[in-house]
Amino acid sequence: MSIEQPDTTLAQATELLRDWLPNQRWFSGRSSADEVRLVAATLLRESDPAVWHVLVETSRNGQRDVYQVPLSIRPELVERLEYVHVGQTDGGHVYDALHDKDASTAILEHFTEGGRDLGDLVFRAEDGAELPVGETALAMPVEQSNTSLAYGDVALLKVFRRIQPGLNPDVEVHAALTRDGCAYVAPLLGWIDGRWTGSDGVTHEASLAMLQTYLTTASDGWALAAASVRDLYAEGDLHADEVGGDFAAESHRLGEATAHVHQSMAHALPTGQFDAADLATRTDRLIERLDEAVTVVPELEPYLPNLREQVNELRRLEQPVPTQRVHGDFHLGQVLRTAVGWKIVDFEGEPAKPLEERTALDSPIRDVAGMLRSFDYAARYLLITDYDHEHPAYDQITYRANEWAKRNREAFCDGYAKTGAGDPRDVPVLLTAYEIDKAVYEVVYEARYRPAWLPIPLAAVERLAEATPK
Repeated sequence: MSIEQPDTTLAQATELLRDWLPNQRWFSGRSSADEVRLVAATLLRESDPAVWHVLVETSRNGQRDVYQVPLSIRPELVERLEYVHVGQTDGGHVYDALHDKDASTAILEHFTEGGRDLGDLVFRAEDGAELPVGETALAMPVEQSNTSLAYGDVALLKVFRRIQPGLNPDVEVHAALTRDGCAYVAPLLGWIDGRWTGSDGVTHEASLAMLQTYLTTASDGWALAAASVRDLYAEGDLHADEVGGDFAAESHRLGEATAHVHQSMAHALPTGQFDAADLATRTDRLIERLDEAVTVVPELEPYLPNLREQVNELRRLEQPVPTQRVHGDFHLGQVLRTAVGWKIVDFEGEPAKPLEERTALDSPIRDVAGMLRSFDYAARYLLITDYDHEHPAYDQITYRANEWAKRNREAFCDGYAKTGAGDPRDVPVLLTAYEIDKAVYEVVYEARYRPAWLPIPLAAVERLAEATPK
């Protein structure tokens, strides 16, 4: 259809989105957009409910973003869909189609082997992929920057909400790892590409969604680690290796899985290295972030000289540092324990960062540092939520938390090294620099959004500042 002359229902629905979008977790702003402009619309189904695939461009304080909002339109108000009711138009009631079971099946119907063009959309399928045609869709309850649909227990469709031009890293990396035979990710089945013309008059293309095998037996890594820590706290007089829920063996296996994924990424995707000049540039940027963080969180000030000294050691590395594509946002919430072992998910990187930064080559040690910081969070967060400094067992539990974190950090690195991918501890200067960068990022985040949790990364900053450069 012509976006310059949208039908009345779509025009009215677009206007409704102006106030509806800011209430969604995946919307980047907290107030209504100054403007919402329809930039692409493709009819996926005419019958009740009618289903439109819609891309809109929003404007807030001069910043323009594109969002994917598939819509279903029904003649009557449906009580079970009230929580995703966008509003009413002359053509009927408008809903978020991803939460409308009858509507979301229309998306899957357009996947065919070899790919299919439909309006501004291209549905692509991996060769030989078994597509879950006929399965009922169910929106998963957790939404952050994306929305995921489970088609039975067969496939998961991850729909990217905020769209950036270009190939999404999650699609790119899953395609590469699937074709490389990597056993530590959910195989890619297909994906959707789309195009639109923005207010700048430029036509853009981007990845819109990714279809992959559904890991039905999976348990979240953070939940498993947290359960282990809770068991430890309940047995206050036992050490981490004496508790029934000891997590170290799983951390070891997770280290192995991480190394295998890094090896597969290096085999299937570009690689490079940081030479002396690159390391100097990287050091400058890390120190800039340190200095910026202190202006936000003055509590960092006492540690700044030592942190700068630690980071500056990067300049003195005599050997080049191998680089490759990495996960980019690696933590316990990005790994799933299945009946056949650990699987790594969400290779999109940090969605708030520009695409070129998320796809830039980096040292795999960046991912290792992210996971080591995640172990620290898992060990200490109950100290914030369930205990306070006046609790009679606080000091003992703090000691046990530090013990648990150290035990699992070491087990993860041992597992990583076992694969032959190299021991992350072999270049301590590099690992420390990446840990410092991550911990300082966490300090700023917690100070802004979750002040009660600030002691967790501040304790890590203190530990890292006291380390001796090697």
